[in-house]
Amino acid sequence: MLNTETPSTRHPDLDRYATPALLEAFIDDQNAAVAAVKAAAPQLAAAVDAALPRIRAGGRLLYAGAGTSGRLGVLDSVELYPTFSWPRERAVAVIAGGQGAMFAAVEGAEDDRAQGAADLAALRPGPHDVALLLAASGGTPYVLGAMEAARAAGALTIGFANNPGAPVSSQAEIGIVLDTGAEVISGSTRLKAGTSQKIALNTFSSALMVRLNKVYGNLMVDLKATNAKLVKRALALTVRASGAPEADAQAALGACDHHVKTALVMLKRGVGPDEARALLEAADGSVARALAA
Repeated sequence: MLNTETPSTRHPDLDRYATPALLEAFIDDQNAAVAAVKAAAPQLAAAVDAALPRIRAGGRLLYAGAGTSGRLGVLDSVELYPTFSWPRERAVAVIAGGQGAMFAAVEGAEDDRAQGAADLAALRPGPHDVALLLAASGGTPYVLGAMEAARAAGALTIGFANNPGAPVSSQAEIGIVLDTGAEVISGSTRLKAGTSQKIALNTFSSALMVRLNKVYGNLMVDLKATNAKLVKRALALTVRASGAPEADAQAALGACDHHVKTALVMLKRGVGPDEARALLEAADGSVARALAA
């Protein structure tokens, strides 16, 4: 029996717990998610390093999953645009059952291997693309079909699974095994298995964005200021990183469409927006190198 399907021996009387003890059982069990991702850190590092040259060459991140895993893939893909100004068309997710499966379970969709292959193939994958295949069980037919299509196109395949030796991780070029074991509620992989996948995806994509010069120091300087909260954040980041008065930071941001990177170079180098953009382009988007040029 798969680890994720094995009944937990730790809480056989879960249904009789008082509320505080019930919550403690769920919360404490989540520690295993962090431990599982830590154990997989070498494989995650290898995945980042393998993905980086492909993404630098213009490739995309292509996510494929079903159920909770599929929704986590969609979540990671859509958050890259506001957080790092990553182009939406370069982080694309497919989920078993289609877009409607984000909001309502589509029974049986995960069992359709041919549809997984068709959905991934419809994205027209190529050798610069990176396919992230997500399945808690590690044997979901939809995800295995997506993997086949990605591999046939020469894309890098990275498989995330919560059971050692599972096909999704063992058949991918790089396998990420998040061995979280049995769930508090037997088989409910929306619990710590899902948590571990969320952590692993956050870790992978965030590390990749740092390597792509989307961060200055530890500041989120390439965010897309798409709402009032993010406009305020852009101003705060610009003031903090530049040391300029708020009025000067506001003026610089206003001149460059609230792009923090450009505003920083403008303020610290004493140049206009066009020259700041040119310096950043010459530095491959690195604020540190643009300032040192």
